[in-house]
Amino acid sequence: MSNPSLSVTFHGAARTVTGSCMQFKLGDRSVLVDCGLFQGSRTLETLNNRPFEFDPKDIAAVVLTHAHIDHSGLLPKLVAKGFRGRIWCTQPTCDLLEYMLADSGRIQEADVERRNRRRDRVGEQPFEPIYTEKDALAAWRACETVPLEHWFEPADGFRARLWNAGHILGAASVELEADAVRIMCSGDIGPENKSFQLDPAGPSGFDHVVCEATYGDRERDTITLEARRKLLEAEVVAALTRGGNLIIPTFALERTQELLLDLAFLRHSGRIPTVPIFIDSPLASRTTSVFARHAEELEDTGGINIFADPAFHFTEEVAESIRLNSMSGVIILAASGMCEGGRIRHHLANNLHRRESTVLFVGFQAQGSLGRVILDGARRVRISGSDVRVRAQIRRIDSYSAHADKGELLDWVADRGPIHGSLFLDHGESTGMEEMRRELQRRDPQLSVRLPEIGESYSLEAGKPAKRIKTGEAELQAAVGRDWQNEYAEFATGLKDRLGKIRNEQQREKAIREMREILDSYMQFKDDRKKASGT
Repeated sequence: MSNPSLSVTFHGAARTVTGSCMQFKLGDRSVLVDCGLFQGSRTLETLNNRPFEFDPKDIAAVVLTHAHIDHSGLLPKLVAKGFRGRIWCTQPTCDLLEYMLADSGRIQEADVERRNRRRDRVGEQPFEPIYTEKDALAAWRACETVPLEHWFEPADGFRARLWNAGHILGAASVELEADAVRIMCSGDIGPENKSFQLDPAGPSGFDHVVCEATYGDRERDTITLEARRKLLEAEVVAALTRGGNLIIPTFALERTQELLLDLAFLRHSGRIPTVPIFIDSPLASRTTSVFARHAEELEDTGGINIFADPAFHFTEEVAESIRLNSMSGVIILAASGMCEGGRIRHHLANNLHRRESTVLFVGFQAQGSLGRVILDGARRVRISGSDVRVRAQIRRIDSYSAHADKGELLDWVADRGPIHGSLFLDHGESTGMEEMRRELQRRDPQLSVRLPEIGESYSLEAGKPAKRIKTGEAELQAAVGRDWQNEYAEFATGLKDRLGKIRNEQQREKAIREMREILDSYMQFKDDRKKASGT
């Protein structure tokens, strides 16, 4: 009987940028690399509620690349469903997870409580949270820390070591060996000139490589720390000159701290006005304390706590956040970075309609997210059930990205070569991955490049291209990208304006009647199909 061969299954981050999770299986032993939450459209987020495509009890270990929730956010669910192994990661990642996972658990509980209170839910089966804060802390306690570049054995037949990924505090790429096959999983790769972090590192000569492709179709100008600060200076000065607030949707982890580093520098050098800077995110406050704890390990800080600037005000309580409504001419950093939850939605609802306000995006906005809708030029958006007109200045700075761009990703792949088997592109949208694949194969026509879909499995052998042994699931892949709720929100928010352009009141009434008739016809079609099928 032949020995079992190594395989990999992509359970997330396949043709989308969230939900990272790869299962490496050898016989009856499985190791996960990441176990992340899906974020974006409502349809995509429903994947978080589905049962895992594997039995958590059968997973021997998890090797975690970093603490971002799209890579770590389903670990509490994994533990709650029976996983009893260790979660291997760097010490800074473990320190961050204590706060990141607990916050995610509280969000899950609060979201379910809010949905169950809705009047249209009376008498319905109550929703249950994906996991709780208690589950989150149980996952954090399962962490086993390991230094960079040190070999360890997460499970029988597997050995691994972590390499600096240059992405965020504690982020690592994962080198994995099993069944005489050498694999490198990039995790998220950071750009050159990244604040706080050294450049990505790692060995070369792998059988198979998995590389993220978040910015696989985008080249950014090479930019120094000082050039980035000049861009931020210009945006801050222009926003405050308008007299309104500067609202910056930001991720609580790393992006907030990078902005604070630059804002402190600009303020102390007299290049921006001294105004209050509010960090309206309890999670950002807690993750900033981890950065302060690891200050000696960070570049650009001089080994001191630059986060104790007197202009910085960390708001904890909801009442403090609400009081910001009455202020004007201040800077507000609030999570989440893609505007899908958290206090940023409250600040957008209160500032988007004001011509004197400015919203500055400093991070990637996934398809289907509210941030992407605003950035793409929507004139109205829907926030918490209300239509909000967009009159504020909408601005963007790309130079704060924690992800390598196309050129930097191609350089990272080249440094891992020669690749004797296959290169997998994941954690990217289809257009970005397709463009990156074309460029990779232009450079090396013989290179086997795979763009896996959610649910696809491949057998992995030393020195041979990967073979697909299981296709992806169409239902799962259909959840990627924009969904009907995005289309509805876009349609509904523009409906009043479009009806208003019909000058004749009778024609407006006719248009509404005809729209109702179309919807009714779809409902009748559905009923007819049910009767025809006998269900």
